[in-house]
Amino acid sequence: MITKRTKAREVALQLLYRADLNPSISPEQAQEFITARLMDQSSRDFALQLYGETRQFLASLDETLAKTTENWRLPRMAAVDRNLLRLAAYELVHRTEIPPEVILNEAIELARRFGSADSPAFVNGILDKVRSNERPS
Repeated sequence: MITKRTKAREVALQLLYRADLNPSISPEQAQEFITARLMDQSSRDFALQLYGETRQFLASLDETLAKTTENWRLPRMAAVDRNLLRLAAYELVHRTEIPPEVILNEAIELARRFGSADSPAFVNGILDKVRSNERPS
């Protein structure tokens, strides 16, 4: 069963992917994209926040990811993996009210759905390092 938050993360990921390939997406286009895919207002708000704040903190998130990826530069990563890592890293760093286990699980599930066969393990490995560095137990 897909929860409302899972669906909101999925839509935010799709929009981040589009914005990565076409950086000229306007805020209005982002809003329309989300509105067309999510019926529930709280889901729309969550997806828009995930998208907007991930984009807002993109430079620092990319820096965080670059420190944890060995032998992988962000531009060389598959676009789906890169944007999924950005989204989950945003949540790990800036949404501390969400348990890290939930964030990692959601990211791994999205990697299974949208990434390659290697994506879940790749995403899990990197995000586990981000979690260890950014949210020590």
